[in-house]
Amino acid sequence: MTSPLVLLGGTAAVILGLGLLFWPRLGLLARLRGARDYARRVRTEDTLKHLFSLEIDGRRPTLQSVAGALGASPDAVAGLMTELADSGLVDLAQGRISLSPRGRDYAIRVVRAHRLWERHLAERTGYAEVDWHRIAEREEHRLTPEAADALAQSLGNPAYDPHGDPIPTASGELAITGGLSLSSLGPGDRARIVHMEDEPAVIYSQLVAEGLHPGMVLNVLETDGDRTRFWAGGEEHVLAPLLSNHVTVAVLQPEADLPEPGIPLTQLAQGQGATIVGLSPGIRGAERRRLLDLGFLPGTRLFAELRSPSGDPTAYIVRDTLIALRADQARHIRVQP
Repeated sequence: MTSPLVLLGGTAAVILGLGLLFWPRLGLLARLRGARDYARRVRTEDTLKHLFSLEIDGRRPTLQSVAGALGASPDAVAGLMTELADSGLVDLAQGRISLSPRGRDYAIRVVRAHRLWERHLAERTGYAEVDWHRIAEREEHRLTPEAADALAQSLGNPAYDPHGDPIPTASGELAITGGLSLSSLGPGDRARIVHMEDEPAVIYSQLVAEGLHPGMVLNVLETDGDRTRFWAGGEEHVLAPLLSNHVTVAVLQPEADLPEPGIPLTQLAQGQGATIVGLSPGIRGAERRRLLDLGFLPGTRLFAELRSPSGDPTAYIVRDTLIALRADQARHIRVQP
């Protein structure tokens, strides 16, 4: 005969199992539903953001373009478009895909969250620049409008993200920026970089490795069908069309062209002294704060004391302290020999 204690224990196990399965908010089924709802919202927001980006560029979205952006099949996207149309977020009149006013407002909120988060990553964290877009792609879906407003206020309500894209205001206003592709300039043209496209990541990482950033002034030296050669940041750069097409510039009048002062610290010869005139806008966030904390402040005198046999890093005397910097750090420090 089965003991009552055994029966009681079995009943408790069943109750516990049912609780783990059906418990509100914390049960397995509730968590599965939450994950499914979150995935559906991410898919919706990614779709609206894609449609909005094409609208800004003056291009017409298609099932194929949306499928490519989402990594889904055209059949799945067709069903999604029907769902979004039923929700009042998309218009499908005359066989064309377009955002409804409600869908456009929603898309702008997502864009605002993304660009604010990128600005946060640039100014407040030590994440590498090439990782900002990927992280913001994830966090944009978690940032509520209220949290976005608080983040914007803490950042000083910035107008642009680190790549030069305008950040929508809380009321949904979005500045439309113009400019030309760097590849369209000719020899002798002077311009300021106003935007660097951060997708695809492999191209953006090459632009970052070149030391380019929004706000940098450049002087085109030579162009042909295979490359654009220009001077910027105290260095010569050569970009293939695939890269220069991802850099947007504003042409400057001669009197408006005020290049960054001084020269990069990397150009200082061993044993040579100089005065720091500033830090390049190309260095941000934790790395910028670290250089300031180490004493690389405008007006400070320094000396290039010792260079490693390989040429990198170089040790500098700053305020009676010997500090070694890699070239990719030193090139952001502008000095006057």
